[in-house]
Amino acid sequence: MPTPTIDSQVHAYERNSPERPWQGFLDGPDEVTGDDMVAAMDAVGVDGALLVSPYSMYRFDPSYALEVYAKHPGKFGIIRPFDPESETIDEDMAEWTSTPGVVGARIMLTYGDYDDGSHPGLNAIVAAAGHAGVPINIMSTGKMHVVGELARRNPNTQLVIDHVGLEQPRHPPAPPQPWADLAGVVAMAEFDNVAIKISGACTMAHEPFPYPDIWEPLDKLFNAFGFERCLWGTDWTRAINVLTYEQGVEAFRVTDTLSDSERSMLMGGALTKVYNWSPSID
Repeated sequence: MPTPTIDSQVHAYERNSPERPWQGFLDGPDEVTGDDMVAAMDAVGVDGALLVSPYSMYRFDPSYALEVYAKHPGKFGIIRPFDPESETIDEDMAEWTSTPGVVGARIMLTYGDYDDGSHPGLNAIVAAAGHAGVPINIMSTGKMHVVGELARRNPNTQLVIDHVGLEQPRHPPAPPQPWADLAGVVAMAEFDNVAIKISGACTMAHEPFPYPDIWEPLDKLFNAFGFERCLWGTDWTRAINVLTYEQGVEAFRVTDTLSDSERSMLMGGALTKVYNWSPSID
């Protein structure tokens, strides 16, 4: 049976309403429902995805992501952000990880003053996830030193760096030197319990589809982490103003820089190992 194609990072959300008000703003359409996300995936042969409750809109409330999972249980594994300032982290993690469909949790280092890897709330989240046996996704642009410290302090917890660990544009063009801080991300490969999402990478290209200029820097990550710790993803819908969903998928299918086995591992195989999850394929 072929390895399923799994997107490591997608978002879905309803339009802003009094019943479920947005807490912030996410670039993209007025809404991208779970049905919309499934239709986009089906159109290009993506079998499943990790559905990450968008912090920008819903903060720590995962209720919409859970609704989407209930409607499409075979398509999505669910992840939500956790609050390092919460006083009920252990209880919340135990409840969250016992919820059907849940495959992980997330920390947003880029929102708040989280520059110290000894922060008790951060470590409580990471430790609780390790105890529950699920990975922690880390939005950690510019804060690789925090990732390294959390990995060192919590060797039994799987950490997953979001979005190549680098700043990614929400609108074109890409910045002049989008890979300038790559060396700091590559250094995280020394920790066996750290994997990395190769998500949103196409938004960092200066050349048009199929984005040939992303492969040289990505190859440094592949060589450092190995394909077993690299997880392809689109970061849909955050990337919607830069490229189409199809382009984010097909760029990794048409490139001749990957062997068939490398592509299979990158676009699904590694994720099934890291998250112990795979979609249900009819």
